[in-house]
Amino acid sequence: MNTPLSLCLSKPFFKKGKQHVYTALGILLFCLLQKASVLSASAEKPHDPKAFYTINKKRYYPIPSADGYSERGYASWYGGSFHGRATSSGETYDMHAMTAAHKTLPMNTMLLVKNIENGRQAVVRINDRGPFVQGRIIDLSHKAAQLLGVTAKGVAKVQITSLKQKSDKPSATIDNDLEKHTFYVQIGTFAQKGNATALQKRFTEAGHTAFIQKYCRPNRVLYRVQVYAGTDMSSAQKAKEALLQSGYTAAFVITR
Repeated sequence: MNTPLSLCLSKPFFKKGKQHVYTALGILLFCLLQKASVLSASAEKPHDPKAFYTINKKRYYPIPSADGYSERGYASWYGGSFHGRATSSGETYDMHAMTAAHKTLPMNTMLLVKNIENGRQAVVRINDRGPFVQGRIIDLSHKAAQLLGVTAKGVAKVQITSLKQKSDKPSATIDNDLEKHTFYVQIGTFAQKGNATALQKRFTEAGHTAFIQKYCRPNRVLYRVQVYAGTDMSSAQKAKEALLQSGYTAAFVITR
């Protein structure tokens, strides 16, 4: 029962005498408690306690969907010391896989990451949480950082955009609107140019468009073999899956 404050403050409750004063104060307190209860019930419910996690005394609330998500900020990367350890998703971290960590995006979200500083782009899958450093929005695997040209500098300004998925499984076909991009599947990285040339020749003779990308590191030069995979992500993903089944276990999609 909700007693209106107007009734609580009506004159009959404020008759002279100690007993009437105590009665009036008691009823007024009851009314105030009733009012507070109503306000509390009508207030917006707080976040589900099960939906957040806490790092360094700060709460993070993962979002339920990545549809339409886009963010610009700084990317960092993590590698050797974490290789083989468990990620937040329960997977084992593989520094050679195209994965990344984000503080709130759903696990298995596929992201197009563009290095704004050099124009390089790559697709990664979220399977971990982080980075918990102010100003950074994504932590790349060592492989992804290499592809995007982030390893030497350590940090780079990037644009991340979610890619629509038909399933939450890592191997799901991705349907997106990146029709203006050209996609490739990188199938190998070699220290010896001759080995890269041999692989390129094998694919060229089979009727594919393949080329070698030279990548200069501080202490050595690497040669990457990449195969043209079309102008939409769905085709590129299918090409990658076919190459994986053919034994090219390091195959992953990139775009320019």
